[in-house]
Amino acid sequence: MIVIPAIDLRGGRCVRLVQGEKARTTVYEDDPVARARAFAAAGARRIHVVDLDGAFGDGSNLEVLRAIAHAVDVPVQTGGGVRSLADVRARLDAGARDVILGTLLVEQPETAARIADEFAGHIAAGIDARGNDVAVRGWERGGGVRVDELLARLETWGIQRVIATQIERDGTGRGYDLDFYRYICANGALRVQASGGAHTIADLHALQALALPNLEGAIVGRAIYEGTLDLAAAVTALA
Repeated sequence: MIVIPAIDLRGGRCVRLVQGEKARTTVYEDDPVARARAFAAAGARRIHVVDLDGAFGDGSNLEVLRAIAHAVDVPVQTGGGVRSLADVRARLDAGARDVILGTLLVEQPETAARIADEFAGHIAAGIDARGNDVAVRGWERGGGVRVDELLARLETWGIQRVIATQIERDGTGRGYDLDFYRYICANGALRVQASGGAHTIADLHALQALALPNLEGAIVGRAIYEGTLDLAAAVTALA
């Protein structure tokens, strides 16, 4: 299981939200490219970049994503505001290795299936859940679909990777929802990345101790920025 540091972009800056709420935003850094370089230097094997402006529908950080992707030699995965085939192509052209679909999976399943086919091997699914219900549109709305229903769709579309977030844990430092990841990993052969809740390296060890063969990584954001988790030490400890 690898440690995947996160860069959440709002207005071109590194920020973190608590439980996805815009009103609970903390700005950590004005230079996300420097932050990405620091992550790579600390041993990160993959970097997770989310365009929050895109997710909320009030802007874009495509050029920042491009700068990040060209500044590091590790794969960059990105999501937030991906609404069309053109959006996917733009992010791949900007240098992203993988593009994460979220709202599109629920609101435009036919388009999502087409994208998964056209860009096979470069599409991941973002499942953001409140309990067992999937949220969409920057977590501001319910999607009207349950987690298990969406997981079943993904395999038929050939999507092989899922970034799964339990929203009530995101940005809180309360640790990962271990039962949620047991459930996600038991529902198919998809590779799973856990996101939301890490505070210290103990949270990563707890996730790793589940010994789930398809749990490939843990995404960490606020804990790194606030210094409660050292990325280089975590990379070494989980290797």
